[in-house]
Amino acid sequence: MDNDPAPAGGRIGELVRYFLRLGLLGFGGPVALVGQMERELVTDKRWLTKEQMRAAIAVCQSMPGPLAIQVGVYVSYLRGGFWGAWAGGWSFILPNFVIVAALGALYVYLGDLQPVTAIFYGVSPAVIALILHSCYRLAKLGMEDWLQWAIAATCFVVTIILKSEVALLFIGAGILGILYYGTLFRRPPPATTVGVVPLVVPAVVPLAPVATPSTLGKLLLFFLKAGSLTFGSGLVIVPFLEQGLVHEFGWLDQRQFLVAVAIGMISPGPVVITATFVGYIVGGFWGSLVSTIGIFLPSFVFVLVVAPILVRHGGNKNVQGFVKGAYGAAIGTILGACVLLGQVAIGDWLTAAIGVVSLGVLFRWKVSNPLLIAVTAVIGLVAFPLLQPAWVTFK
Repeated sequence: MDNDPAPAGGRIGELVRYFLRLGLLGFGGPVALVGQMERELVTDKRWLTKEQMRAAIAVCQSMPGPLAIQVGVYVSYLRGGFWGAWAGGWSFILPNFVIVAALGALYVYLGDLQPVTAIFYGVSPAVIALILHSCYRLAKLGMEDWLQWAIAATCFVVTIILKSEVALLFIGAGILGILYYGTLFRRPPPATTVGVVPLVVPAVVPLAPVATPSTLGKLLLFFLKAGSLTFGSGLVIVPFLEQGLVHEFGWLDQRQFLVAVAIGMISPGPVVITATFVGYIVGGFWGSLVSTIGIFLPSFVFVLVVAPILVRHGGNKNVQGFVKGAYGAAIGTILGACVLLGQVAIGDWLTAAIGVVSLGVLFRWKVSNPLLIAVTAVIGLVAFPLLQPAWVTFK
């Protein structure tokens, strides 16, 4: 580890420069971003040891929220203390915020144009395929026994039929996990070593909407809640946002919501940067700002307050039980959201073909999200004027 006694201000400056660059160029998802941090900060810069980096990853995997951002905050805390954590974390987020807010402004300004509708005609079924593929990888990683699959099946059905509050599903699943895996009502089994289940969990135009203080307050509270409950992966925010933004508040229709998810998946940084795009559509620049603060602020709180507790109690059976139950709920709600969104994204033979082929390509080859989105966007631009599907309206 680098033992150079650099002053705190100098270390914070280093953190800001590093995470600004990573946030601007950080494509590839949370696993790729965390791997890049490990290579650069442990091997190249020697800011921390390999053991410190592995501990940071393990702790952040056991908390809700976007993994890469939380690891960045944790590493910044180790390197620059409390203020270094805030500086490094928000520097990581800033490039994502600027890019996605700009895309939100372009969408608000250009959304009525046929080319924009044509692009998302082709892209929307590919987004469904991306979510399904990611859900498969998450299930393969963390689903271990019959109870987790039973929780997933229950949450799948509830999400489709009742469109129930996703937060309650996670809390209930976590409590069930404590009862089954924990030790509240039974003596602990003979001592064995069981780790915490990994939770792998991104210029204002004249036509921008103007949000009232009431709307901004609702956006902030909604995304604070969302940022506190995204167990399993950033993708868990998809069913949560779909239920709240589309059904509860009516701020977006389902097609606009698919656009927002697509933007979150192709931009650098975590999928939860979708909140920035949604905020701009609902409340213009200030809406995007409060939504971004709301979705990421819980991550800072978890890392700076909860992480030290988890370091001490991460091996507790009840903590592990809650995590495993919530993981099953994550898989079920993601699959349920895919069904609901698929009914909107797939409406003819071509969109069905795009969805099936995209899913096959993702399972057969390592294709990046931006490349897949770009190809399907071109397909939409070419096919939409020829087919003129009457069922498609994005604005």
